[in-house]
Amino acid sequence: MSQTLTVTDERWPIAGRFTISRGSKTEAHVVVATVRDENGLAGRGECVPYTRYGETVDGVMAEITAMTTDVGAVLTRADLQERMKPGAARNALDCALFALEARQKGLTAAELAGLPPLQPVTTAFTLSLDTPENMEAAARVNAARPLLKIKLGGGAEDEERLAAVRIGAPDAALIIDANEGWTPDIFESRMRACAHHRVALVEQPLPESDDAALADLPHLVPVCADESAHIATNIPRLAKLYDAVNIKLDKTGGITEALKMASAAENAGLAIMVGCMVATSLAMAPALLLAAKAKFVDLDGPLLLARDREPGLVFEGSIIRPPQATVWA
Repeated sequence: MSQTLTVTDERWPIAGRFTISRGSKTEAHVVVATVRDENGLAGRGECVPYTRYGETVDGVMAEITAMTTDVGAVLTRADLQERMKPGAARNALDCALFALEARQKGLTAAELAGLPPLQPVTTAFTLSLDTPENMEAAARVNAARPLLKIKLGGGAEDEERLAAVRIGAPDAALIIDANEGWTPDIFESRMRACAHHRVALVEQPLPESDDAALADLPHLVPVCADESAHIATNIPRLAKLYDAVNIKLDKTGGITEALKMASAAENAGLAIMVGCMVATSLAMAPALLLAAKAKFVDLDGPLLLARDREPGLVFEGSIIRPPQATVWA
C-alpha cells in the first residue's frame, strides 16, 4: 500500500474584522492536508495555526510534510498519536486520515467513531470585541439567534459591553469569552455582572498560568476551560477548577484525541463545549462528531467568513445540518 500527501495553505477573508482580547484579524489563514491512497480515495483535514501556542503556517506545514519521511509509505492515526504533539499540524493530518479511513471502510465518519447518525445542532454566533455601542448594534442584528458568544477583553468597559449586548439581544442565551483577559482581583465583580445579565457560561476568564485561583473563587456562573484545555490527560486537573471544558480540534490535535477528551470530561462530570477557530466548513465538519455530547456548540467559523468553501456545511440561521460526505466524510 502507498499514500500521497499534499499540504497547502489558503486565505479566507473574514466578513469585517474579528477581534478578541489578543488582537484583530481580517482573514483566516488555514492549512489543508490531503492524504490519497493508491486506489484514489482521499481524505482532507483543515487546521488553523495559532500564535497563542507558538504555531505558524510555515511551521505547521513543515511538521505535516515531515511525517511522511518519518514513518514511511503509509501513515496511520496511531502514528500521529505517538510521533506528533497535540496542535494544529496533527489536527489536519488526523482529520484527513480519519476521513480516508471512513471511505476505505465504506462508513460514515459517525459510524467509524461508533456514534449514532449526526443530527442538526444549534451553534453559538460570536460577537467580536468592540465598543459597547457597536456590540449592542451587532447584538440587535443577531437578536433572533438563540445563542450568542461575546468576546470581552478585561478592560473597564467589559461590564458596559455585556449590558449593551443584553439590551440588544434580550432573549438570547449568552456565553462570555474573556480569552484569558481577566485577573483574579476583577473576577468576582465581572461574575456578578454575568449573573445579573443571565449569562449561561464564562469561558477562560483567567490566563492558563493563573487558573489555579479558580479553586477559591465563587463560580456565580459556570466557568469553562479553553486555553487551559488541550488533551484528555488535562481533565483531572481541570475538573478541580472548572465546570465545563471547550474541546477544539486544533488544540487536541484532531478528532481522535478529541473523542477521548470528551469521554474523559463526561466521566469527570464536566459539561462539554465544542469550539473552533475561524475557519471553513472543512474544519467544522469533524468537530460535529462531538456535538451530541456537547451542552454548548460553537462552530460558527464559516458564518464569520465573507465566503465559505464549496461545498460547505448547510446553515439555517444558527442551525447546522449534518455534513455531507463531499464536505468531509
